[in-house]
Amino acid sequence: MPDPSGRHSPAKAAPEPQWTERGTPAYRRISLALFLAGFSTFSLLYCVQPLLPLFAETYRVSPAASSLALSLSTGLLAPSILLAGGLSESISRKNLMFLSLCAASLLNLAAAFAPNWHVLLALRAVEGVMLGGVPAIAMAYLAEEIHPRGLGFAMGLYVGGTAFGGMLGRVITGFVAEETSWHVALGAIGALGLAAAILFFALLPASRNFSHGQGLDVRRQFEAWGSHLRHKGLPWLFLISFLLMGSFVTVYNYSGFRLLAPPYLLSQSQIGLIFTSYMLGTLASSLAGALADRVGRGPVLIAGVLLFVLGVGLTLLAPLKVVIAGIACLTFGFFTAHGVASGWVGRMAARDKAHAASLYLLAYYLGSSLMGSLGGWFWAGGGWVSVAEFVLSMLALSLAVAVYLTLTSRRLGKA
Repeated sequence: MPDPSGRHSPAKAAPEPQWTERGTPAYRRISLALFLAGFSTFSLLYCVQPLLPLFAETYRVSPAASSLALSLSTGLLAPSILLAGGLSESISRKNLMFLSLCAASLLNLAAAFAPNWHVLLALRAVEGVMLGGVPAIAMAYLAEEIHPRGLGFAMGLYVGGTAFGGMLGRVITGFVAEETSWHVALGAIGALGLAAAILFFALLPASRNFSHGQGLDVRRQFEAWGSHLRHKGLPWLFLISFLLMGSFVTVYNYSGFRLLAPPYLLSQSQIGLIFTSYMLGTLASSLAGALADRVGRGPVLIAGVLLFVLGVGLTLLAPLKVVIAGIACLTFGFFTAHGVASGWVGRMAARDKAHAASLYLLAYYLGSSLMGSLGGWFWAGGGWVSVAEFVLSMLALSLAVAVYLTLTSRRLGKA
C-alpha cells in the first residue's frame, strides 16, 4: 500500500496467534460451547431417523421415499456449508453459528405442525440449509483458536457432541413418538435445540485469531476451494468423509426397518434404546482425538475403519444381542475415524481453514444424503445382506484411502 509520498510501506508481519491452551478456563468454555453446537446440530438433523418407518406407514410411501425426510436435509446442508464457509471469512463466526442454530430449531418446531408430507419435506429441506452455518465454522473456529497441542482433544469433544446429539435426538423421538406422536417428538427436539443454542452463545468467547475479510469475494472463494482440491492430501480426506458417512447413515436408516420386522418385532422405543450406542461415539471421538495427538492420526484412522468393518460383519449374524453389539462396534469405529479425519483437515490446510472444513463436510453430508437414500434400493432388493454388502464395499475403499494417507502423511502435510 503506497503512503502519501508515493513510497510503499513495508508489509506488516502476521501477528502471533493468541492460542487457547488446554486446561485453561477459556479452553473449557470453548469445548463446552462447541459440544453444545454439535449436540444441537445432530439432534435436529437426525431426529427423524427413527421415525422413518412411521412416515412410511402414515403417508404410505416406500422406505426409500421416507428417507427423504433425512436425505433432503443432509443433501441441502451440503452446498449450504460451502456458502457458510465463505460467509464466515467476512462476518462473525460466533454470530453465524448462533443464528443458524436458532433458525434450524424453529424450523424443526414448525415441522411438528406440518399439515402434510410435502410441507414436512419442505421444512426439513430449509432446515438443512440453515444448519449449514454450523459444522464448517465450528471446525475452523477450533483450528484457529485452540493450540495445536490440544486441538485433537477439543475436536474430539466437538465430534462427541455430535454423537451425543445424534443419540439423544433419536432416543427422545423414539420414546416420545411411541407415547404420544411423532409431531410431539419433533417439537420436543426443536425446543431442546433452541435451549442449546442460547447456552452456546452465552459460553463461546469471540474469536481472537480470526481477521475479517473484505466482503464476500466470489472469485477468492473459488480460489480457496480450488487450492484445497489441488492439495495432495486433502481430497483423500474428503473422499473418506463421503464414504464413512454414507456407510454410517445407511446402516442406521435401514436397521430400524429390519428390527421392526420379524423375527425381532421390536417396538419404536426399543429401537430408540439401541441408538444409545451413540454414547460410544462421544467416548470414541474424544479418546481418538487425544490418541491422535500422541501417536499420529493415520494409525488411529485405520483402527476406526477396521472397527467399523467388524461391526457391520456382526450385524450379519442372527442373534439380536450380536446385532446390537455390531451396531455399537461400528458406531465406535465411525466416530473414531471421523473424529480423527475432521481434525486432520484443520492441520493439513495451511490457510482458509473454513473452506477446507466446508469441503470436508460437503463430502460428509453428500455421502449421508446420496448413499443413505441409495441404500434403500439395496434394502428393497435383497434385505439386510445387500445393505451390508453395499456398506462393506464403501468401507473397503475407505480403508485403502486411510492406509494411503498414513503411509504418505509426512509428504502430504501435517500428520
